Amino acid sequence: MSAILGVDGGGTNTRAAIVVDGKIVGVGHSGSIKRLRVGAEAAEANLRAALKQAYAQAGVKGVQAASCGVASASMPGITEWITAVFDDFGVEKSEVVGDEVIALDAAFQGGPGILQIAGTGSNTIGRAADGSRESAGGWSSRLGDEGSGYWIGVNSIRRALHAYDREQPCRIIQKVSEIWGTPTMDDFINLGDGTPGPDFAALAPAINDLAEAGDPVALGVLKQAAADLVAFVLLVRSKLRRKHNIAGEVPVAWTGSVIGKTRLVREPFFAGLHEAAPEMPVGTEETVSLDGAIWRARRMMREVS
Repeated sequence: MSAILGVDGGGTNTRAAIVVDGKIVGVGHSGSIKRLRVGAEAAEANLRAALKQAYAQAGVKGVQAASCGVASASMPGITEWITAVFDDFGVEKSEVVGDEVIALDAAFQGGPGILQIAGTGSNTIGRAADGSRESAGGWSSRLGDEGSGYWIGVNSIRRALHAYDREQPCRIIQKVSEIWGTPTMDDFINLGDGTPGPDFAALAPAINDLAEAGDPVALGVLKQAAADLVAFVLLVRSKLRRKHNIAGEVPVAWTGSVIGKTRLVREPFFAGLHEAAPEMPVGTEETVSLDGAIWRARRMMREVS
């Protein structure tokens, strides 16, 4: 029996799956393993919890190969601590790659294409047929990540404060105050500007609800998010065509709750891409990043054998 393990360590959730003979026999779910988001101790506890669940369901004590995609994989120490945890769980051969890598392979299985990630963070990655890559955005929550859940949360508050100063109609401050439990404006600002700061990405569903109800500021934020995501895809498309001599179109895939669960982003995202590049194939179903980790682990096992 040959068992492999795939792990998708996103900014909010972590999912693990054990596959035996092509069939998923164990799954695990926990919180984020992104150290920058939850801290080193919580990240490791979450990874161990997800693996423990998957192993228990699968009834295995080890696996032949494992691939883990995680945000901020290139940061010092990330590969080492995840590999150490894998060692404790009897993983014979493993790799730790960026979450964008497993998402790309979930969509294109090593082939060319453009992937738009829009969840807690955002990133746009394109891959040519020879494996070389181009990207746009993804410069972290503080410096970029336009169109992400974090960006939607923090920029909704910024724009709401502008509306507040101008005495323009907007319900964002009221709604976020209810979520944060901040009865006064001083409390609101102190919490929003605190260190560590609040979970701005967690505000995205509430901003979506306000936009669906017609709040003009929330509508403006989601409109800008969609426009930024479209612009990133078109920029990566341009780079691939110009720098890698790609004459035709490459397919586009996407993953993340901002597109998947936010109609006011999803619809203009698809419409904007179709208007700019009518022949460019754009996937209508969300890419499941965990599938890419499983695909990579299966490939590793074949290489070993």
